Amino acid sequence: MKVKLGASLLSWITPNWNPESGKYAIEKTAKAGFDLIEILLPTSMEFNSKEVKQQLKDNNLEVVCSLNLPKEAHIAFYPDVAENLIKKAIDKTSELETDFLGGVLHGGIGAFTGNPLTENEAEIIVEVWSNVADYAKEKGVNIGIEPINRYESYVCNTAGNVLDLIKKTGKGNLFLHLDTFHMNIEENNFYDPIILAGNKLKHVHITESHRGMLGEGIVNWTEFFKALQEINFEGNLVLENFSSSIPGMQQMVSLWQKSNYDAEELAEGSLRFIKNYM
Repeated sequence: MKVKLGASLLSWITPNWNPESGKYAIEKTAKAGFDLIEILLPTSMEFNSKEVKQQLKDNNLEVVCSLNLPKEAHIAFYPDVAENLIKKAIDKTSELETDFLGGVLHGGIGAFTGNPLTENEAEIIVEVWSNVADYAKEKGVNIGIEPINRYESYVCNTAGNVLDLIKKTGKGNLFLHLDTFHMNIEENNFYDPIILAGNKLKHVHITESHRGMLGEGIVNWTEFFKALQEINFEGNLVLENFSSSIPGMQQMVSLWQKSNYDAEELAEGSLRFIKNYM
């Protein structure tokens, strides 16, 4: 396997990006011993790429980006808005001189119709994905699409949902971005989705079933890492556990239970856990 270990911005700060907190997250990620940081881009795109690139260089840290579409950019309802926002995120990714943009790019988080995804909605998504894939290819960017659980979206809940839509686009720079928290809710196990994806899997959010310390929940990590070995995974494993010690985090991600660990303990302990499987 050829793997880079990273931490999400959310390991250190709430999703509300600002220059000061961003710099703090970059420094903490580097100090904890990760290879890279995943920066969740703000939907406002108020993000000084030149300044951030220098901070990354100063801390000898690599970077990938992600974007979670808001309700206001739900592809099935607002395809033009969504396409424009994803293209702006691709621009920011390119400006940081990295080649990966992941995230919830199939629909706005929290947007529902009360029904399953329709064929017409799927066609709209395929068209938007095709357009942004072509745009990203010109800038050397690969896109990873993250299925999330049924309580946050009705569009793509499983690896199979994403892979089916990617296949319809015919685009080679669209990939799967998995998250073990959502897999724990929606998939039958932690092995089959990874085998199904094969080399279309490029990015994984590593997190426990309760968003706490790895190994202290019910995720089957032996099964998970066995599957990664079998597909000879080449990509990023990015920690995305949350700690209630971060001011505002409980409210931002519905983390109502108090965490057993502060952010630093959670990140460093989880990194040690991952390395034991590598």
